[in-house]
Amino acid sequence: MEEKSATSLERMLRVLDLFDDEHLTRTAEEIASLLDVSLPTGYRYVKTLGDAGLLQRAGDSRYALGPRIVVLDYYIRRADPLLRVAIPHMADLVEKTSFDCVTSAWFGSQILDTHREMGKAPATLAYGRGRPRPLFSGGAPKVILASFPPAQLRKLFDAHPADIARAGLPTEWPAFRKYYAAIRRAGHYVSRGELEPQLAAIAAPIPKADGGVWGALSVVIDMPRIDVVDVSRVVQLVRQAAGRIADELAEG
Repeated sequence: MEEKSATSLERMLRVLDLFDDEHLTRTAEEIASLLDVSLPTGYRYVKTLGDAGLLQRAGDSRYALGPRIVVLDYYIRRADPLLRVAIPHMADLVEKTSFDCVTSAWFGSQILDTHREMGKAPATLAYGRGRPRPLFSGGAPKVILASFPPAQLRKLFDAHPADIARAGLPTEWPAFRKYYAAIRRAGHYVSRGELEPQLAAIAAPIPKADGGVWGALSVVIDMPRIDVVDVSRVVQLVRQAAGRIADELAEG
């Protein structure tokens, strides 16, 4: 009985994973079909999640993610140890550079931006808190993936051949591993128009003592400005801020 209940709960929670940029709403029929459960079970899942505020009606028998998720996100922000430490350093980095500053982190199988401090002329970003980033394009994903041990990086390499080729990265494992090893040795990455053609970014990892990372710290710069700023100075400032954040996290 407990095993069946756990399976049912897991399937119900997978309803939340069925929503994305291409599917902002779903019908109960779609949910039941995608989860391979009966239609009555699909309706039961929808009702239970709706009663919990995790789903809401979106008209025409369709459902969208519910307002309880917004409340939960507020508590996630409050509890996130990285944000509690990083935000003052991000504000200081914005003051020193005038550029937007962003933190990103690895969650399960996705890279998400978790916070953004606005600069003097905020950039228009297609990605923000909660929207998964492409794994193989842009500064933050590259410094995060560069921290992965070879076995973990190999799993990503094997799972995403089309995405890797689309990003213009090496499609052979030895060259792919060497590419990320070079980023790890450099301790930062400068992306130019990789994710959004009008934007560049300078990213550095926020390291953990065990060799992993808490995430990445980035500044976002309009492409015309990247050619006139002192990139080496900005790299130094970003790395110093990431190091201070890491030190404070290690202390407590």
